[in-house]
Amino acid sequence: MDQSKIDALRARPVSPQLHLIDGKQVPTSDGATMDVLSPLDGQVLTTIAKGTTADMESAIASARAAFDDRRWAGQPPAARKKVLLKWADLIESNALELAVLGVRDNGTEIGMAIKAEPGSAAGTIRYYAEALDKVYGEIAPTQSDVLGLIHKEPVGVVGAIIPWNFPLMIGAWKLGPALAMGNSVVLKPAETASLSLMRMVELAHEAGLPSGVLNAVTGEGAVVGEAMGLSMDVDVLVFTGSGGTGRRLMEYSARSNMKRVYLELGGKSPNIIFADAPDLDEAAKVAAHGIFRNAGQVCVAGSRLLIEASIHDEFVAKVAEVAKGMQVGDPLSLKTAIGAVNSDRQLDQNLGFVKTATAEGGQIIMGGNRILRETGGYFMEPTIVTGVTPDATLAQKEVFGPVLAVTAFETEEDAIRIANSTVYGLAGAVWTSNLSRAHRVVRDVRTGVMHVNTYGGADGTVPLGGVGQSGNGHDKSLHALEKYINLKTAWIKL
Repeated sequence: MDQSKIDALRARPVSPQLHLIDGKQVPTSDGATMDVLSPLDGQVLTTIAKGTTADMESAIASARAAFDDRRWAGQPPAARKKVLLKWADLIESNALELAVLGVRDNGTEIGMAIKAEPGSAAGTIRYYAEALDKVYGEIAPTQSDVLGLIHKEPVGVVGAIIPWNFPLMIGAWKLGPALAMGNSVVLKPAETASLSLMRMVELAHEAGLPSGVLNAVTGEGAVVGEAMGLSMDVDVLVFTGSGGTGRRLMEYSARSNMKRVYLELGGKSPNIIFADAPDLDEAAKVAAHGIFRNAGQVCVAGSRLLIEASIHDEFVAKVAEVAKGMQVGDPLSLKTAIGAVNSDRQLDQNLGFVKTATAEGGQIIMGGNRILRETGGYFMEPTIVTGVTPDATLAQKEVFGPVLAVTAFETEEDAIRIANSTVYGLAGAVWTSNLSRAHRVVRDVRTGVMHVNTYGGADGTVPLGGVGQSGNGHDKSLHALEKYINLKTAWIKL
């Protein structure tokens, strides 16, 4: 990457963002807008349309009309593939523009953003484009005078609500399989990170996606998100975000058409370090990056560090040393390792968790403070808290910030018990040279993703989904397609 190109894109003014409905940019029905505050300096970057219930209903009606007349679902698979591959190419060719726009909106450090956002999104769209013509129906084993066919059909209208931490990456996890299977989609980006995702939707239309197949409405979740959840014309709802919002979406489903709801919610993922880990220095480096990159705003972040007691002090010191070398600052500088917290509200929440942790007996080994106030941006030191008991608030509640809770354990059984002591079950890791132990821990820790001697890096070929209050359903891999199809049986007498 070239710093001068990044700086040039940083200087670009950002036009006010409108909704994208039926292939056109349209303002809200009442003309209202919302300011977009950049976490880099706390200043107004631009405005987005502040959607109304009527705006969301218009977008859903557009998606329903597009699905019913089969302008997308009725196209041959090869034609849908061509459009999606062109879209992936456009995302890739506009990658730096998309990444810089996203960083100005949500604060992720540019070194991570360029790979995790447009790079990942293009790869995901391309993956599902290549998969869509390889999904076959089935012929059932029946008696000789009957033909049993199992058709795989698109579900209809998909409502997708996307979080602010990785809008392009997570957006593509929903859009790729949903569109590949022939559905129409209504997208609701996060209030504090809409810009890059809206630009990616524009690129879909440039690639040839028919009008009405993909619509996007910005605004407050309590208004447009609720309207989506309560709609009788949305067939499937997919969401990544908080447990509280996930519960409301399930309630909306029950109050409306009982639409299927798939949720990827919070996590409090345990990163378990045994004394026989093959490389403690590498484990410390990965542990630090696993919680502090993107200022800890990662759903699968290794936010609980469980360390075998015999190496506790040594390993904490190694993690702290790595963290001290991770520069916090301007997310658009290639020298920065940790960017900004997404909003002042999120920053206040992070600091509140640190205060609670110390009140409950935790010891701050490093960090715990807001820094770089002079920039006007929302920056926080990487923070390590030791002496965190399994029942402490910091061990039980998702912070979604650069705060690491450290707990010592004595035995393998102890580590597994502590790992399973929260309501969550999204991700985790175990570091050990003992193959049998690795398999036991993978088996016994209740979670959707488990790493061995690494943390993160799982690509689109494997599913991501949680257990417990981390949600249901899966993003990524061919398994994600299952959320966006209906099975229909044809029982034919010959």
